[in-house]
Amino acid sequence: MTNRGQRPLTLRDVSAASGVSEMTVSRVLRKKGDVSQATRKKVLEAAKELGYVPNQIAGSLASQQVNLVAVVVPSLSNMVFPEVLTGINQILEGTPLQPVFGVTDYMRDKEERVLYEMLSWRPSGVIVAGLEHSDAAVAMLYNAGIPVVEIMDTDGNPIDSVVGISHRKAGLDMAKAIIKQGYSRIGFMGTSMPLDHRARKRFEGLTEGLAKAGIEIEARDFYSGSSALAKGREMTAAMLNQNPDLDFLYYSNDMIGAGGLLYLLDKNIDIPGQIGLAGFNGVELLQGLPRKLTTTDSCRLEIGRAAAKIILERSKSDSNQSPQNITLTPKITYGDTLRRNMRS
Repeated sequence: MTNRGQRPLTLRDVSAASGVSEMTVSRVLRKKGDVSQATRKKVLEAAKELGYVPNQIAGSLASQQVNLVAVVVPSLSNMVFPEVLTGINQILEGTPLQPVFGVTDYMRDKEERVLYEMLSWRPSGVIVAGLEHSDAAVAMLYNAGIPVVEIMDTDGNPIDSVVGISHRKAGLDMAKAIIKQGYSRIGFMGTSMPLDHRARKRFEGLTEGLAKAGIEIEARDFYSGSSALAKGREMTAAMLNQNPDLDFLYYSNDMIGAGGLLYLLDKNIDIPGQIGLAGFNGVELLQGLPRKLTTTDSCRLEIGRAAAKIILERSKSDSNQSPQNITLTPKITYGDTLRRNMRS
């Protein structure tokens, strides 16, 4: 997006959009006073369309802003985002800025609610995971009048600044690695695509890369919920029972990939001779597995640090700074589960 709003919206903007007085708008948004249902609906619809968020600190602080940085992520249970939060905290520690966290569970309506509450306190900046949001969330972020950094993904159009990796390229690079090592019968297991946009983009990159070599994914399975070893074992067993000729399994994250690895080791299946495996994220906790899982580092710590630096720099400057677009380059760690071609 371009020409991003540089000032927060006010009651006057909502009043003009709804055709209702500022006093009435204030009563509706503060949920006080006697206002007809029709008028209340008109005000709330106008406010939502504009992306207006009430100022909870109005009249209490001269700056109309607090030293909080709103950090909104989809999950804290899959071992990915805690490292991002660590990176953010490393940069903001010892500064006036304090991160506060909200979790959306990959749900757009919940993200709207979290952003609404956080923005109502007029934080100094927002760091939010992903580039896909509801129209209402986009309007709130676009008109907040504070620095916004979308993180994890650069495949799309950011509202302001963005820090992340290209997940499509990550999928494409893995496809090239799989093909180079001679695998051709591919299975894919991952999270529910409508909710996890980054997993979807990796899948698209993977299928595109394989298609260039005339290879199609022969089996696929998706699940909802947090990443889990047990889920990886269960999905791998089911997929190979139905498709015993598969020679490579690509998982959308390391946790289910590790579950698949443990299942195959229990069954004494030759890895990577009979079946190759790869995951995504480079989760350090899994380095103690009997075999080192091939994976792609998603640059989590670096993303958190870079995003926090943008917010910190913008908070120190009175001038309007240009948005930043930082695309990091993830690397494949081959480990023990992707056959290395000696001629490569």
